[in-house]
Amino acid sequence: MKLALKEAKKAFKHDEVPIGAIIAHSKTGEIVAHAGNRTIELSDPTAHAEIVAIRALCEKLKSQRLMDYDLYVTLEPCAMCAAAISFARINRLIIGAEDAKGGGVFYGAKFYEQPTCHHKPKVTNGILADECGQILKDFFKNKR
Repeated sequence: MKLALKEAKKAFKHDEVPIGAIIAHSKTGEIVAHAGNRTIELSDPTAHAEIVAIRALCEKLKSQRLMDYDLYVTLEPCAMCAAAISFARINRLIIGAEDAKGGGVFYGAKFYEQPTCHHKPKVTNGILADECGQILKDFFKNKR
């Protein structure tokens, strides 16, 4: 999660909402993809950290399935990202801070609880939650 926070800090410096994601191999722990939000930089509303990292690894592996990989993300994924994580068949999702306002795992759509969800990753949350939440608070405080 500390590496995901580094990605969030990079996003912060580029005036992007500071969310970071890391993908690691489930068995070896090797970091194979990393990203921060890039929606402004790429003029792409889907360029959330999770999706950017998933796209990078899928391209590298020439596969749409990532069953042997774990995704670490600093903030609870939105419904769009939760769906992408499911469609990619990510093995495990590790979340920093929960997101009562825009989350799609524990709040809102609760994507993995829907009958239309074909794959639910193992989910762990609350890892470095205070640090992951604080960077977002600092970012939006600076915006006001």
